[in-house]
Amino acid sequence: MTENDASGGVPRMSDTPNPALRRLDRLVGTWDVAGDDIAGRVTFAWMEGGFFLTQTVDLVHGGRRITGVEYIGYDPASGRLTSHYFGNQELPLTYDWEVEGDTLTIWGGSVGSAARYLGTFSPDGTVNAGRWGWPGGGYASTMTKMA
Repeated sequence: MTENDASGGVPRMSDTPNPALRRLDRLVGTWDVAGDDIAGRVTFAWMEGGFFLTQTVDLVHGGRRITGVEYIGYDPASGRLTSHYFGNQELPLTYDWEVEGDTLTIWGGSVGSAARYLGTFSPDGTVNAGRWGWPGGGYASTMTKMA
């Protein structure tokens, strides 16, 4: 996160992560992923300093192996939790993340997109069940936290 200093325009780095990032704490750990033609594992971990949550991905979906890493951080310009995913496909992907109560919403691109994941955490926080959807398609997916 940056802000302009008093000299007029030189970005200054913040000493502490934005508190909105703490909404992602419940994701930290390794999760088994299963669903409609999808299986594998994802792991979430805080980078040193707590400014970014990383997600490493190792899945098989539709018979295709998907691997990559995602960096989720706070974007002060939009006031949102935003990520950049880099994987074994041609282009990087961007997402906006929302965690409100027990609901996790991941928007493909930006909030309001027709592509999104909507999932609900179990009361003990060890399962997130939901569905990715987009015009003309989608699939159900359940993440179960490993002990």
